[in-house]
Amino acid sequence: MPLDFFTRSGIPVQETYWPSDAPGIQSDEAARGALGESGKLPYTRGVQKDMYRGRLWTMRQYAGFGTAEESNQRYRYLLSQGTTGLSVAFDLPTQLGYDPDNARSRGEVGKVGVSIATLDDMRTLFSGIELSKISTSMTINATASILLAFYVAVAEEQGAQVSELRGTVQNDVLKEYIARGNFIYPPQGGLRIITDMFDWCARHTPKWNPISISGYHIREAGSTAVQELAFTFADAIAYVQAAVDRGLEVDRFAGQLSFFFNVHSDFFEEISKFRAARNIWSRIMRERFGAKDPRSCALRFHSQTAGSTLTAQQPHNNVVRVALQALSAVLGGTQSLHTNSFDEALALPTEESARIALRTQQIVGLESNVTQTVDPLAGSWFVEKLTSEIEERTWKYLEEIERRGGTVQCIESGYIQNEILDSAYSDQRAIDSGRIKVVGVNCFQEKTGEPSKLELLKISPEVESRAVERVKAYRLKRSTASYDAAIRALKDGAKGTENIQGLVIEAAKSGATLGETADALREVFGEFREYSGF
Repeated sequence: MPLDFFTRSGIPVQETYWPSDAPGIQSDEAARGALGESGKLPYTRGVQKDMYRGRLWTMRQYAGFGTAEESNQRYRYLLSQGTTGLSVAFDLPTQLGYDPDNARSRGEVGKVGVSIATLDDMRTLFSGIELSKISTSMTINATASILLAFYVAVAEEQGAQVSELRGTVQNDVLKEYIARGNFIYPPQGGLRIITDMFDWCARHTPKWNPISISGYHIREAGSTAVQELAFTFADAIAYVQAAVDRGLEVDRFAGQLSFFFNVHSDFFEEISKFRAARNIWSRIMRERFGAKDPRSCALRFHSQTAGSTLTAQQPHNNVVRVALQALSAVLGGTQSLHTNSFDEALALPTEESARIALRTQQIVGLESNVTQTVDPLAGSWFVEKLTSEIEERTWKYLEEIERRGGTVQCIESGYIQNEILDSAYSDQRAIDSGRIKVVGVNCFQEKTGEPSKLELLKISPEVESRAVERVKAYRLKRSTASYDAAIRALKDGAKGTENIQGLVIEAAKSGATLGETADALREVFGEFREYSGF
């Protein structure tokens, strides 16, 4: 056994903890001063007063594959099984702004998500689903403005009040430069599109979140829990500053900002991470941006269990991993949760594995009774010490990023990417050496061919050919004059100061495809070239 114990982020763990380790909670009066009450600043204990006593978190299942028809069937199935919000996964061509008939789309159409290239595709995706009655999360970044445009147009066709639409587009391009790589435009062009969306949504869709600032992918790339918070909040600061510099009042849009965090395997560290995150965000908004509205300071976040912890070896072990991660998210006060399916290290989820993942949330929410009191681990000397330690280490990172010139400069120099690379390398070495145990991978291994016994979801090659045919037919039926005028207006507006989001919506209604709209913006803003640390 090792003589020293640490969290996954390298924070030392003592054998036991005492009140002196968490001096702010030694009495009721001290605890109220240090932690505040739930639903009030600094929101350490939760953003709603009664949390899950009032209603459970939104149970989302991330889904999307193949064609819009196939994904629509999966959404209807999930809704029939009790999911309370939809979460859409898009394929790589859709994420990167290419239509299915683009040469760069070859072999990727419908593979890791649903292919959406036209307004017709979006109509099919939500056929029979009333957009006025559900909350929809769309995991899309560089082309978020286009997918939101399709969504708004379909909602209007259904007769929905656009002002009542509820949901989120991820729309976090800075983390794409940092951790994921699915970007199109350089940072300044990307920030222009995003701040225009802030402005448009504040005026037209006040219940819609125009961004979900994502630490999830930063963690999946190999960061520690502390780095996940630090780099996510650094991105958030850059977005808010860009909007303020545009002349937007912070309290006009900040209440619509949302976040997306990873739920990793270190149980108590993850709970403490979420508690620390609420503290940090409330301080950033009050002290840096002068927010007056309490809603501007409340950290609202979706969380997802860690895909990087799923193993192809002994995949049924992933059911247990996901259940523990889901429990830590709930004890940490998430408002929305996606639980991964046990087969995702091997393929996209089947209906059965997706149902088990959803049932995991329902069992935690309805059978465990952990939802009966708010912030049930508050006052644990260990959790309080870990919360304050994570917060302190996160602030040190934020100060260093500021010293280096801010988020964009740290992305362009590679500072943030290198920090994540170093962390990922260190973590993998710990797994390879056996210091970090992964059941079925570096301990308790089996020689059976269990993965081959699983029924895996396979995407037919015909998906791509049908998508190519559909997008070609779609172009033939539109009004060329309307399309030309809308694309020309979009380019002119992007070169000037007109709100891009409104122009993208008009382009969508004119029949412009996703790829054509993205190309118009590429012509104005150019394309970003990736930093490489090797």
